[in-house]
Formats: sequence, C-alpha cells, structure tokens
Amino acid sequence: MKIWIVWLPNVWKSTLFNALTKSYSADAQNFPFCTIEPNVWIVNVNDERLDKIAVTSKTQKIIPATAEFIDIAWIVEWASKWEWLWNKFLANIREVNVILQVVRVFENKDITHVSWVIDPKSDIEIINSELILADIETLEKRIASNSRKARWDKDAENAQKVYEKLLPYISSWELAITCPLTEEEREYLKDLHLLTNKEFVYVANVNEDMMDISTWELRDLLGIKDENIKVCPICAKLEADMIDMSKEERKMFLEDMWLISTGIDNLIKTAYDALWLQYYFTSWEKETRAWTIHKWDKAPQAAWVIHTDFEKWFIKADVVNWKDFVELWWWAPAREAWKVKLEGKEYVVQDGDIMIFKFSS
Repeated sequence: MKIWIVWLPNVWKSTLFNALTKSYSADAQNFPFCTIEPNVWIVNVNDERLDKIAVTSKTQKIIPATAEFIDIAWIVEWASKWEWLWNKFLANIREVNVILQVVRVFENKDITHVSWVIDPKSDIEIINSELILADIETLEKRIASNSRKARWDKDAENAQKVYEKLLPYISSWELAITCPLTEEEREYLKDLHLLTNKEFVYVANVNEDMMDISTWELRDLLGIKDENIKVCPICAKLEADMIDMSKEERKMFLEDMWLISTGIDNLIKTAYDALWLQYYFTSWEKETRAWTIHKWDKAPQAAWVIHTDFEKWFIKADVVNWKDFVELWWWAPAREAWKVKLEGKEYVVQDGDIMIFKFSS
C-alpha cells in the first residue's frame, strides 16, 4: 500500500511524518517549502493481535503488515504553473494508491500559515484544484489523441464516451473518484493514472482537545460531503511527544489523554479501509506474519499473496479465528474444540483469520 501525503506548507507535515516513521528523517522547520525531494518510508502496521499470536506460537520472528508513506514536495496555489517542479511532483505520485491530504485545523501563532488564516475548507479547495487541473489536461490530451481511433474501434469509442463524461464533471471542480461511473467504465481510466481518481483520505491536524471529535463533525468542519471519502483527526504535536516512548509508556500516556489508540494507528487503519484492505495471519514456531489482501478475497487469492503458484495448486485451508487460537493456546487444542475449520476455494477470508494452506504437488 503506497500512500502519498500531500499538504500546504506549514501544517506540521514533517513533524507528523517524523512521528509516523518514528524517526527524525524529515527536515522540520518553521518556514514554507522546506521539503522538495520526497521522503519515503516503509512503516510497520501496529496490531496487538500479531503480538498475542506470536506469544502463543512461541515465534522466533514477527513480520507485521507494512505501508509505504511518501512525503512529497509542497503544494501551493498555482503550483501547476511551476512546470519544472510540477512535472517532478506528478512523476512521484502517479503510482500511489491513496492520497492522504492533511489540512491544518490547530491554532498556533508561532507557526505561520501560508494563507495567514486557518481555513481547512479553503486549503482543501486549493490542493484539489491543482490536482484537478492536472487531470483536466490529461483528459483533454487523451480525448484529442483517441478521437480518430474512436471512429472505427468499438473499445476506443466506449473509452471516449467515458472520457467525455468525466471531463465536464471534474471541470466543475469535483474529484474523479466521486464521479458516478460503473466499474467497467473506470477500467478505461486506469492507464491515465488520474490524480483525483485515487482514494482520498482527509486528515485534520487538530489541537489535543479536539481528538474526540465525531466523524460527522469532522466532515462538516472540512466540508466533505461524500460519505465514501474517509476522514480522520490527528494531533501531530501529540504524536511527536510519543516518538521516543516505549510501548508501555505510550499506552499510559494515551490512557491519561483518555485515548484508546494513537492517531497514527487510526490513520493507517483509515487508509486500509479506504482501499478495502485487511490482513490475515500465518503462524508457527519459526514465524508469525500478517499478509495484506482485499476484503473480498477468497482463500486461493490469499494464498497467492504468499506465492503466486499457491493459488494454482490450492486445495484447502485450515482456518481459525485469532481469538480462539490465542485463548486455546495453539492449533491442537483449537482443533479439539472444533474451532479450526477446513475451508475450500469459495471461502472468503475474514480479517484476523489464521490460516494453513494445503496444496497439490
């Protein structure tokens, strides 16, 4: 999962990125345009289930699920006019899965806002307008180059209809991902790599006393009407304070703040949900590991994630819920309690399943 983090200058982007990666790799300073080259980091997905499963299996090695976060150069109004930087910017983000847009909600007189006023709705409009302008240019070029072929090629004709349907929609300053297209129609957009046809997650960088804000209040604050677009609050300052804490210290700190999990954990979970991703586990003495799959994937597809040949040679899979596995302490007791099920090719894998695959030779 590749996640692109985009923001206007001075929303504490580098501070949040440092907290996200639990490092000090980003150059955090109080002036705009600090980051030009992209920072890229592979982040482990924190999940207490994995630790509990590993204890049960007496595992030698733990491998969590991961996400790749990319912190790319700033966006400002009319950024698309800065051709040298804009082209470099676009090249960095074409292949990402999720656009994670962080907007500033917190007040701090010592941190200069690029527009001199805290207005998250306006910030979102500025960023989205630059992305939409890039998509309009891409669509216009494709419509022009595809028009002649569309006269005699049925597939090209169908694609042209989708392009011409989408162009006026995004020209009204709407994201391509919110356009009411069918899955079949969206197939024609894949090779365009439109920026606004990716999944969006809006993250509000709030003050500490706003961490308990409800989803509907946050949507209203950010002006997000489409319920399919995810929103998430986070306090970068709070996350930065926890960078050097141990797991135990972090847990106590969160309890004092009346919080269950960190904003970073919530952010990663929200990104997973936006892409309809989940993970299942494999576990034995040598290794306990989390494997990322889509929520609708069946057992053979889950096996493919481990090795491409496993889907082809799949026969059956032993499946147990992670809670049953931990409570009953290992596979044998779980089988005796009838908690392990033998599932076939049509089994839809559930989040938190622990699986052993059986193959033909």
